[in-house]
Amino acid sequence: MVGNAWRDGLRRVAAAPAVVVGIYFITLSAALPLALSLRDALQGNLESSLAAGEAADGVNYDWWQEFSSQATGIDTTFTPTIIGFATTLDSVSGLLDRRALSTPIVWALAIYLAAWVFITGGILDRYARGRRIGAYGFFAASVIFFFRFLRLGVAASIAYWFLFAYVHEWLFARWYGNVTRDIPIERTVFYWRVLMYAIFIALLAAVTVAFDYAKVRAVVEDRRSMAGALIAALRFIVRNPSRVMGLYAINVVLFLAVVAVWALINQGAGGAGVWMWTGVAVSQGYILLRLMVKLQVLASETALFQRSLAHWGYSAAPIAAKPEPPIVEIA
Repeated sequence: MVGNAWRDGLRRVAAAPAVVVGIYFITLSAALPLALSLRDALQGNLESSLAAGEAADGVNYDWWQEFSSQATGIDTTFTPTIIGFATTLDSVSGLLDRRALSTPIVWALAIYLAAWVFITGGILDRYARGRRIGAYGFFAASVIFFFRFLRLGVAASIAYWFLFAYVHEWLFARWYGNVTRDIPIERTVFYWRVLMYAIFIALLAAVTVAFDYAKVRAVVEDRRSMAGALIAALRFIVRNPSRVMGLYAINVVLFLAVVAVWALINQGAGGAGVWMWTGVAVSQGYILLRLMVKLQVLASETALFQRSLAHWGYSAAPIAAKPEPPIVEIA
């Protein structure tokens, strides 16, 4: 069942390339304004610097330190951790350690998440039916479920806020502090830190899975009550724990495989010319694969739910049909 649902998810993602392309361009559109703003800041600083040529050929650490000391806003993100695989590690560390984001990134992230909320209904409807629904049907489903998912998003925000505001504080500031206060061995302290991370990640994953299946049930069964969809999702998870956890584990392995390949092929900062554009292409390929993994998670979860209840290819709501244009008769 789990393996079939996972393979079915792959087929559904592969059968809807327009969804992948659309998600990629939404991601690019959200990041591009910030990238252009940072580019202008770097260009303005380097034009008056003797280090411009050296910075273009590789990494000028002294100039970088000087730039970082004067940076404000989005410019503060231009740190050595943006090079290569360090970007991924820094993102994970920032999330788990509750690192504050700069205001421009918060706004960009909010817009990006709003875009995801809008199109998630269309994506799940497309994957649930397993066939083409057309642009009109896709965006009609997106509009229908947008306001429902906004209500669900409020509940999700409260759950995540509780985890980061209270559970994180209890795990890392209290439990971790009390346990490691008198431990003289650094290795043991490190193991306790890893345990705290593991517990927190598991809680984040549990919340994410619960709300994912709430969206799946809302779309497949055309539920209007998001509280009912969430309760139904929890009921499905409790009744099928091995299937849900097994599918999630396979998708995690897929994600880690993509990250591992990225770590192997990315060699850090490159030079100018063809190597620079090769690095850009590789990094964009990695982003595209990351997005495809996210879509695979949604598609495989939809497939698992439908297969568990013999609902394959079933969606309660009818496909929205584009109205015919009015015909004007000329006498």
